[in-house]
Amino acid sequence: MALNFHQLHIFYTVAEKGSFSMAAQALYMTQPAVTMQVQSLEEYFGTKLFQRSTKKIELTEAGRALLPFAKRSIELIKETDAAMSKFTRMLEGRLQLGASLTIGEYILPRLLGPFSKEYPSISVSLKVMNTTQIMEEIFNHQLTFGLVEAPVQHPDMRTEVVLNDELKLIVPADHPLADREKITIEDLLPYPFILRERGSGTRQVMEQELERVGVGSERLNIVMELGSTGAIKSAVEAGLGVTILSPTAVRHEKALGIFKVKSIDGVTFTRHFYSIYLQDALLPLAAVTFLNFLREHDLQAWL
Repeated sequence: MALNFHQLHIFYTVAEKGSFSMAAQALYMTQPAVTMQVQSLEEYFGTKLFQRSTKKIELTEAGRALLPFAKRSIELIKETDAAMSKFTRMLEGRLQLGASLTIGEYILPRLLGPFSKEYPSISVSLKVMNTTQIMEEIFNHQLTFGLVEAPVQHPDMRTEVVLNDELKLIVPADHPLADREKITIEDLLPYPFILRERGSGTRQVMEQELERVGVGSERLNIVMELGSTGAIKSAVEAGLGVTILSPTAVRHEKALGIFKVKSIDGVTFTRHFYSIYLQDALLPLAAVTFLNFLREHDLQAWL
């Protein structure tokens, strides 16, 4: 019998999970199949890799020696998939992903078109939900990965930057600042602001940048805090105030001449969008290809 990557991956997952049953769930395998593959690997090396008891399993000295090599083999396969995916145009598969509100409603629908042209045999199933729901469905193996607006802190979840975005000042087309070439923070202070609720990703990015330039958000004339981008756009269109949003969210309103998108002098509201997936997951090549597609393109150039 020759040593194979599949067995190393199973061994590594059992070691990380500390359980044959949990490893089987993570790998979409039956527990007996996982046990059989580990036993085959032990036969190949001629030594036990795990000490088994009724309550727990532990790595033997040989298992501890093998673990870093198994981890490196997994990382190498992932790097290989990433490197080769750009040369592959006949991939087939179905991507099941979740996306948070801004990404799912305003960004992905426009990016899926160019992706589908390059990879017509890959179909995409997209769920728009909050980050907590996305994580739950990933853990339950209902989604392969998710795209979210803030990094996720969880020991079993990997978080990676895949897209960059920049928030801008959004004003009605007839606003006094609409035709100004240069706008400063001080210019904005007298005007009413309509913002996302505290704790939202958009609000956090705005407040962090304002703090950086020495302007606390308490100095803004905040007249409304709304829970959705759509509600904010409606309020701004009604002339109730100005806001800070991603230009991707007001693309149509800008094209119709309803809004003007403006920069603020000396201020850059940069934010990142992240992919999240299980730490020990081997993403299918179609998923790796999609994430690389996002990383390699300029969001602003597309939108």
